[in-house]
Amino acid sequence: MCGIFGLSIAKNSELKKHFSDIAKELFLLSESRGKEASGFVLNNGSALRFLKTPFPASDLINSKVFANELSSFLGNSLTHFTLTGHSRLVTNGYEQNNDNNQPVIKNKMATVHNGIITNSSELWSKYNDEEKLTDLDSELIPTLLHRFYKKSGNLKKSVAEFYKEIYGMTSVAIQFVEFSNLLLATNNGSLYFVRGNDNQSFLFASEKYILKTLIENLSLEQKVAISNISHLEANHTCFVNLENTSSEISDLQNTDSDFSYLNRNDRNFELIEIKEKVSNKPVHVNTSMEYKTQTVPKKFEQEIEKRTFQISTLVRCTKCILPETFPYIEFDKAGVCNYCNHYQQLKFKGADKFKDLLETFRSKNDNPDCLMPFSGGRDSSYALHYVKKELGMKPIAFSYDWGMLTDLARRNQARMCGKLGIEHILVSADIRKKRENIHKNVSAWLKRPSLGTIPLFMAGDKQYFYFANLLMEQNNLNVSIMGENMLETTRFKSGFCGIKPNFNSEHTYTLSTSDKLKMIFYYGKEYLLNPSYINGSLLDTLDAFKSYYMIKHQNVNLFDYIPWEEEKVEKILIEEYDWETDPGTKTTWRIGDGTAAFYNYIYYVVAGFSENDTFRSNQIREGLISRDFALQRTSTENFPRWDSIQWYCNTINIDFEKTVSVINKIKTLYPVL
Repeated sequence: MCGIFGLSIAKNSELKKHFSDIAKELFLLSESRGKEASGFVLNNGSALRFLKTPFPASDLINSKVFANELSSFLGNSLTHFTLTGHSRLVTNGYEQNNDNNQPVIKNKMATVHNGIITNSSELWSKYNDEEKLTDLDSELIPTLLHRFYKKSGNLKKSVAEFYKEIYGMTSVAIQFVEFSNLLLATNNGSLYFVRGNDNQSFLFASEKYILKTLIENLSLEQKVAISNISHLEANHTCFVNLENTSSEISDLQNTDSDFSYLNRNDRNFELIEIKEKVSNKPVHVNTSMEYKTQTVPKKFEQEIEKRTFQISTLVRCTKCILPETFPYIEFDKAGVCNYCNHYQQLKFKGADKFKDLLETFRSKNDNPDCLMPFSGGRDSSYALHYVKKELGMKPIAFSYDWGMLTDLARRNQARMCGKLGIEHILVSADIRKKRENIHKNVSAWLKRPSLGTIPLFMAGDKQYFYFANLLMEQNNLNVSIMGENMLETTRFKSGFCGIKPNFNSEHTYTLSTSDKLKMIFYYGKEYLLNPSYINGSLLDTLDAFKSYYMIKHQNVNLFDYIPWEEEKVEKILIEEYDWETDPGTKTTWRIGDGTAAFYNYIYYVVAGFSENDTFRSNQIREGLISRDFALQRTSTENFPRWDSIQWYCNTINIDFEKTVSVINKIKTLYPVL
């Protein structure tokens, strides 16, 4: 999620002259993990000077205030030089309120935090005598550490007690007013560190690749050996003496003694906030955490009731539930559709073959051995559970946050990675820019609605495939394991572009060369007919097409080997991981995707079906559910998720009522009385 990082350099370290360059490089490289806010703490041996800002790290390090602080900081003859930094992906607390940005300053601690404490509300209720100053879950860290330390007088024990209390994924770096020490701790292993060759410097970051690239970019190989980069494994702490950068690693369960390098200050460090402005740009106002902000107009509810009745009268396949409005659908004399008649039962290679395959990639040391793309949805969550718990592999979980990953999905990612102790690399796009691009494409679409161009709303997420390949290369991994549920194959999205179904395709992203050309021609025609699509999002859209259809997808799919079983998947996730569901719907599918409720509403009210119909139809063909059960489930699953639709409109800055009104006026593929 967020990027946390830092460096500590003793007075006589040969890296002292590189301090500024290292600090800037750490900010820049860590910005990939969050671009919505940033901050730092500078420790000069007598004071902790801190700054937090609602601007990205790249703005911060190019500001006058940052240059002036470093110049003044390094111009003094001091005992040591320490910086801890934060590059934020917003999850709790809007960044426009600077109190919600990091570092968190409380109880004589300066804390930077990566992750989500998913039981934060429960903990604030449990410890309701504690003062709550911000909207951050991160504020619990100095709050509870201080509380436990007052009771035990043992810092190591206090850290262990804190991790027993929380649920979710949490990696922290803390500087203290009372101690000349740096504390690193993690319950999922998203921290790496390296010591300089002179043993007088200490660097850390959220990813190994960040440290490796920093060393290479600054040509520091003679001073800091890449081979010395170490992983702070899950449920461990690293405690650093800032005066000489010596450090000790401890298991969170080993609390028999306190940290041996605990270095109490004779005089407490002074806490000084740097209040100069980083930028004169207007502060972005984020509203992406607001749900149910409007009452749904009665006319919308009445319209859905009318549409639902008309849709219920459509001719449907007598075997599955696909309606007559489905692209390229044909019925035989028995009323069975061509999608059923051409359907080939899924054939599974077997769990043993999957295990044998992964044995060839299994790491023979403590290094990670596979990458697992991880949306936080039910299928990728179950795949992560299976690969780690059932097979004992050491995966790195990877997520691409393009601005439509919901907070619910992020919380479920935190639950899974925290419980399993799995390193999580989250690549964050420029979320503000991505949401602007979605706004432009949706606004253009509303001027000339077309079912075939709806995928433009999701164009921004397709670079995920590019980053998956890149992370495999960066982390020396030779296999990527997906949880791609083949029952989710839709076919209608390309069908609305005039492309007939290819019943032999193996994946949703598989198109023949001729079909790719047809799709390019279709979109080219739509762009000519609707010049509003030619906007600042165009390059991102083209890059998305390349990433989705042109780049090689280097994945092994778990569900090519074992069957996907809905009840089993849900039971394991909810009972073992307290996996969160959406109270606005009874389904657990697509609840972490902020776009799905919006586009499925369009498909449903205009075409008379949605992804739910194709998914349940595939289950029928596999003999997993009955047709009656599918009809019953889709009758509730297709009901509009108004809260999610409002969230989507609010987040991309389009008017909810005007947008739904336009959608409801689109000519339908079925008669509406």
